[in-house]
Amino acid sequence: MGLFDRFKKGLAKTREKITTGFRSVLRLGQKIDKDTLTRLEEAMLAADFGPTTTSKLSALISAGWKNGTITQEEEISEYLQNHIIELWPEADRKLNVAESGPTVILVTGINGSGKTTSVAKLAHYLTQQDNKVILGACDTFRAAAVAQLTVWSERIGVQIVKHDQGADPGAVAYDACEAAVARSADILLLDTAGRLHTQDNLMRELGKIQKVVQRKIPGAPHEVLLVLDATIGQNAIVQARQFSQHVDVTGLFLAKLDGSAKGGAVVGIRDQLNVPVKFVGLGETPTDVEVFDPKLFIEAMFTV
Repeated sequence: MGLFDRFKKGLAKTREKITTGFRSVLRLGQKIDKDTLTRLEEAMLAADFGPTTTSKLSALISAGWKNGTITQEEEISEYLQNHIIELWPEADRKLNVAESGPTVILVTGINGSGKTTSVAKLAHYLTQQDNKVILGACDTFRAAAVAQLTVWSERIGVQIVKHDQGADPGAVAYDACEAAVARSADILLLDTAGRLHTQDNLMRELGKIQKVVQRKIPGAPHEVLLVLDATIGQNAIVQARQFSQHVDVTGLFLAKLDGSAKGGAVVGIRDQLNVPVKFVGLGETPTDVEVFDPKLFIEAMFTV
């Protein structure tokens, strides 16, 4: 199955919302008027674009209508897609890599977001790109998290650095950095404890891990990826804002996209937070991860 088909399958629920809503709005042979814009806003809100982003996109379409770029309702879909795709320049979607030594990727997110599974998917993907990957199990708050990551590491064939439950996460990060340098790893993936964005103590702990890594490897972490659950829609924006107050989030891993009816939130996240989606999870196996391609993603979102 090609990437477009994988996106299309994963976005089935979102697309149903969009196409159902847009079908009642974008009628063949009908000229655009103010009523068109009102109905279009309702369709975008139903697809979870969010009120702020919906308002911006509606204003964009209105401007295109008023200057004569688009005049018929059936022209709106392509016009809208082209402008949404422009939100993701190619340079923003590439992983930041170290000039020398291991590239450190810090992965964070709330409990239940699919964070640890997403770390495993990333490890598998990066290994398939001929990288030597080491995992650091910095989620020492839950014994199950370390055990889960250990199972994943064995399954995908990568090394793991871990301590006992209750150990200092910063100490795990320190040891993982040392191991990555000593073993000439290309990538060090650090899994951190799932935390609610309202838990100040755990959020401060996350900042501490980042500082440990910065001291140990110059320029690290080179990426801070926030795993967001695609099924929560606009609530993901609140989470991303809170996490960004404690760590320098550089990109997003959108998990559980295959079960979401709220794929439109991806557009809102990019528009409001200026943080690019870099990876998406489309299933439960290690291979169910894809580099985010906005053109294919948006086309799959709109294509019947």
